[in-house]
Amino acid sequence: MEKAEKKTEDELRARAMRLLARREHTRIELGRKLKPYAENEADVNTILEDFTARGLVSDARFAEQYIHSNQKKFGNIKLAYSLREKGVSSEVAQALLSDSKEAELAAARDVWQKKFREPPKDAAEKAKQMRFLQSRGFTSETIRKVFKASRHEADE
Repeated sequence: MEKAEKKTEDELRARAMRLLARREHTRIELGRKLKPYAENEADVNTILEDFTARGLVSDARFAEQYIHSNQKKFGNIKLAYSLREKGVSSEVAQALLSDSKEAELAAARDVWQKKFREPPKDAAEKAKQMRFLQSRGFTSETIRKVFKASRHEADE
């Protein structure tokens, strides 16, 4: 792979705007993507400071969008981990995720029903289904509620 050609600050700004036009980025993500093209790290920091001050880059806005687009597939644990990996602070992630307990339960039910369609027949199958939901990042409390609800539906 060739080393990226170094760009002037104006060209870096244009590249950053193109990246942001495609989707939201965290400050850290955008910095990582710009760094290979910068002559020095100060240029990248200057652009990031300017974009943050103007509201073009917002970790909170990125987190809201990311949660909204992924909460139907994953639980709060996995979402929080992914957000931290992308550079969103734990405080911002937890503040946004704390409001979505009911959404997490609904998502867990949907994911479980889509994958398994019926309650487990024995303990081994139940453990397998629980591990699947845990791998998707759902909390133990949410998983218990899913199985409790499925047991009640099966009894009716």
